[in-house]
Order: sequence, then structure tokens, then C-alpha cells
Amino acid sequence: MTHLVHVGTRDDPHAQARKARQLPILLHSMSIFREIFEILFDSRKLSIVIEVGVESGKVSGMYAELGAVAVHCIDPLPTDELRANLAQNDALHLVEGWSPGVLAELPVADLYVLDGDHNYATVQDELAWIMANAPDAVIAMHDVLWPWHRRDLYYEPTTVPAERRHPASHDGPTVWHDELTPGGFVGNGAFTAACQGGGERNGVLTAVEDALATAGGDWRFEVVPAVFGMGVLLRESSPGAAEMLERLRPYTESRLLATMENNRIALYTKVLQMQFEAVAHGDDADRLAEAISGQRHEIDRLQAELREADGRRQNELDALRRENERLRTLLSRRFRQRLAGSLTELGRTAKARLQERAPQR
Repeated sequence: MTHLVHVGTRDDPHAQARKARQLPILLHSMSIFREIFEILFDSRKLSIVIEVGVESGKVSGMYAELGAVAVHCIDPLPTDELRANLAQNDALHLVEGWSPGVLAELPVADLYVLDGDHNYATVQDELAWIMANAPDAVIAMHDVLWPWHRRDLYYEPTTVPAERRHPASHDGPTVWHDELTPGGFVGNGAFTAACQGGGERNGVLTAVEDALATAGGDWRFEVVPAVFGMGVLLRESSPGAAEMLERLRPYTESRLLATMENNRIALYTKVLQMQFEAVAHGDDADRLAEAISGQRHEIDRLQAELREADGRRQNELDALRRENERLRTLLSRRFRQRLAGSLTELGRTAKARLQERAPQR
């Protein structure tokens, strides 16, 4: 019995769980489609690859592992990490520039991998150039399903003429309603999304459909309905096309994959919504804590003022008591002096009167 997943053994029942823990919460890399690329490379010789939208450089190396002798990696703003990773493989060549303008400066390729700016204008221009100048090439594309199939994404809006751009927002899409939301699939400053989905000249899949309508001929487009959708575009008369399309059928016609993808994006956007709400509740709790802290500081200040006022009042009362005592003492002393003087004077007067009344001898 062959297992594609690491199911483990009776003695090690957690092997699959350990493998699952190693995956990111959101699968998005083109490396996920390695077995699809294996079919492409097995069906015909793909010597030259042009990759638009380079991740870390590790996916670029995958094309070389599968048989490419030269991989031209287009990135307008490469990081030091990307430069270092590409430098480790002589088959990988960094191209600093913007697609589609830089395509004409490169050799015509056997395989084009488009995973750059996911908007109608950019993708349409890339496809128009490739379909006209490399008609026998295979074109592999990412993000041909939700959320960017019918809605533009802009990493760098200034590279798209204003008349070909849609009004955009930093809010993101969610499968739970049609409008953008701050709790949706947001870029956190890395990209913006068209405010409205659908309509004309909007989204990656719309660009593919219009490119096919313009080119005519025997171009064929198939979609692997997983991880935001991988599209394969080629002419049916091109070398190896029949074998390639036949071997892709179990993937492109899989209702299981399509159902799992719908469930995946539903679950992921629900997680995003819950995270946003948790942060919002956390912010509310922080604001409440700050308000409570401020009120406590105000209470402490008022209590300090009250204690200070009580101290001043006590001091004033003590001062009044001392003054009252001083006045009493002063009054008492003066009263005794006056009383003594009055008694003395009264005694003198009484004595004088007694002497006057006494008979003379």
C-alpha cells in the first residue's frame, strides 16, 4: 500500500501531524505545483525559462532541477537574500526590471512563469507579447482563481497607467461577502485591491480570456483549481502539447481539488475575519484599560488634593485654636489686672468713706 502523505505507523501515529505543522498557514508558493511542472518538463524539452515574479529564488532553482539550462528571474526590486540565493546556482540569472517591458530584452523562452503583478493591464501586456513573440512557448500562471481572477491587485500602481487602473483600497476581499473589508485578504501595505470585482478589464482570468479572444488560433487554457489556481496556456499544435494536456487532465478536471480549494479559501478568510475581530476587541480592551488607568490616576490626584486640603484645614484649625488660646490668655490677664486695680481702688474708696464716717475723738 502506497501513501502520498506521511501517515506514520502504529508506533508513530503523529507523523502526518508533524508534517502538517511544517506547512505555512497559507499555501501560496508556486513550489506547491512541482508535480505539475514535472509534467510540463517531462512532456517536452523546456531549456529556457523566464520567471516573472521571483519569490526567494528557491522556486527558480526548481526549474533548473527539472531540466532548464537557463532561468531568467525578473524582479525589479531584488532583496539581498534573493541575490544570494540566485548566486548559488549558475543556471539562475537575475534580471532587474519591470515586466512586460523587460521581456523583449531576454531570449525567447520555452516556458514563461507569470506570477508578478496580478492585474489586468500587466497580465494582458505580458500575454500579448509572449503569444506574439513566443507562440510555441508554454505559459504557466498563478492566481487565475479567487481572489485575483476578477479583481485587480496592484503591488506598484504607478507602473500601470492611470486610465488602465481601477480605484483601489487597502481593504481586502473575503469569500463571506462581495465587498472589500479590513478583515479580508489584505496586503498590510504590500498591495492594494480594486474596490469593485468583476466587469471589464479587471483581474487575471479576465486578461487571459481577452488574450485568447484576441489571439485566436489553437491556444488552449487549462486551470489546476488549487492554491489560488495555476493556469497553463499553450497552443495545441505546439511540441508535446497533446501529452501535456492529457497528463494534466486529472488535475484540471478534478472536482475534488476545486471543492477543497473553495473550502480552503473559506476557512482562511474566516480565520482572517476572526483575527481582525480579535485585534479589534483587543484594541477596545486596550482603550478601556487606558481609560480605567486614566480614571485611576485622576482619582489618585483628587485624593491627593483632598488629603492636601484636609492638611491645610487642620493646620488652619490648629492655628485658630492657638490664636483663640492666646486671646483668651491675653483677655484673662488684662481682666485680672483691671479687676485687681478696680478692687484696689474700691478698697481705697471704701476705706476713705469709713474714715469720714468714723466719730472724731
